[in-house]
Amino acid sequence: MAITRLKDIVTVFQDKWTYGDSRFGYESEINETHNTVYPAMIIQPPESVMPDIYSGREEFEFEVNFYNLYQQAAQSAVTLQHRWDNLQDLATEWMDLVLKNFQDATVQVYLNDESIEFERVKEVANDRLVQIKLVFTMSAFTKCFRPVSNYPSDFSDLVVWLRADSGVTFDTATKRVSLWSDYSGSSNNVAQSTTASQPLRIGYDGANDKARFTFDGTNDYLESSSNCPITGNNFSIFYVAKANQTTALQQRIIGYKDSSDDDRLNLGIDSTGRIVFKAIDDDGEVGSITSAGSDLGTTHHIVSARIHNHMFRLQYNNNTEVHQNFAQFNNSDGFAEAPFRVGHILDGAADTYLNGEVQEIIIYNRYVSNEERNEIRDYLNNKYRIY
Repeated sequence: MAITRLKDIVTVFQDKWTYGDSRFGYESEINETHNTVYPAMIIQPPESVMPDIYSGREEFEFEVNFYNLYQQAAQSAVTLQHRWDNLQDLATEWMDLVLKNFQDATVQVYLNDESIEFERVKEVANDRLVQIKLVFTMSAFTKCFRPVSNYPSDFSDLVVWLRADSGVTFDTATKRVSLWSDYSGSSNNVAQSTTASQPLRIGYDGANDKARFTFDGTNDYLESSSNCPITGNNFSIFYVAKANQTTALQQRIIGYKDSSDDDRLNLGIDSTGRIVFKAIDDDGEVGSITSAGSDLGTTHHIVSARIHNHMFRLQYNNNTEVHQNFAQFNNSDGFAEAPFRVGHILDGAADTYLNGEVQEIIIYNRYVSNEERNEIRDYLNNKYRIY
C-alpha cells in the first residue's frame, strides 16, 4: 500500500493544472510578483486529521482557489455568470484529471462524498479578478500513529548514532559545528573546538532536503570525546553522505588510528571516487574492499560496511553488495584504543580530509544480520529518499 504525503498530492495537483500558473501558497499571495499567467490556481496549505488510526488514513481539507481576469471593460460583452461558469468548468476538469490520476488501487487517495463546496467571488485583489473557491476533503493513506517503523535504537549493541537534524551545537551566524551529540545512549559525542576546523551545519538541501554537515576538504573534522567503541573484530557501520570531488588521497567519512599506528579503520572515498572500506589489524594485515564505480557528485549514497569472521561486506547504491574474505585478518582487541574521527584521518604521514557532506552515522559493536541491515537501510532510505 502506497504512502501518500502532502507533497505527493500537491505535485499531482500542480501537474494537472495546465491552463496557466499554479502555486502552493496563500490566497493573499495572488499575483504578488505581478507576472501571473491566468487562469491561475493557488493550493492553500490544508488542515488535516487522522480519523482512523488503524487504517492510517489522513483527511486533508483543501481549499483551492482559481482566478481569471475580469476587467471592467469586458463586462458588457461577457456576463459575470458566464465568467464564473467558464472558470468552474476549468476547475471541475482539473479535479477530474486529479481523480483519474489516483485510480490506481495501490495509491489510495479519494474524494470524500459530498465534500465539495464552491464559492464565487468578484473583483479580487488589484487585478479585479473573478475567483472560484473549491473546498473539499481528500482522504489519503499516510503513516498512522502506530509503532510500525524500525529505528537504529531497536537493535542491540548500538554505540554511535549521529544525526545532522538533532543534537547539534553550532553557531547560528556562521553555522560552524562545535558538538554533535550521540543518540545511541553511549555518549559517544564528536566535537571540534578549533573554529577553523569546524564543519558547517546546513538545515536543508541535503538528501530529501534534510539537514547536512559540509566538510571543506582542507581542515574540517570532528573527533569523538571517548575512544572508538568498537571493542571486537566484528562490527557494522552505516552512513549517509556524499563526496564532492576526488583528491590524490583517500577521504575518510569515518577514520580511526591507534597511538602505535598498528590498528587503522578507514571508511570513505578513494582517489578515484569509489567507496572504500579498509581495516588494518595488529599484525599489519590489510583488508580492503571498494565499490565498483564512482560515487562522486550530487547523489547521496547509503553505505553499510560490516566485518564478520574475516569477511568484509560493503553494500551501497541500494542493493549492490561486494564482499571478500581476508583469512589473515584478525583484530580481536578491536578498534578502541583511540578516538575516531568524522571527516579526517592521519594516513601514515598524510592528512586526508573529506570534501563533501555527511547526514547520518550509525555504528554497532557487532555484526548485524542481513535482516537487521535491511531494516536499518530502510530506515535511512525512508528518511532520505535516496533510492
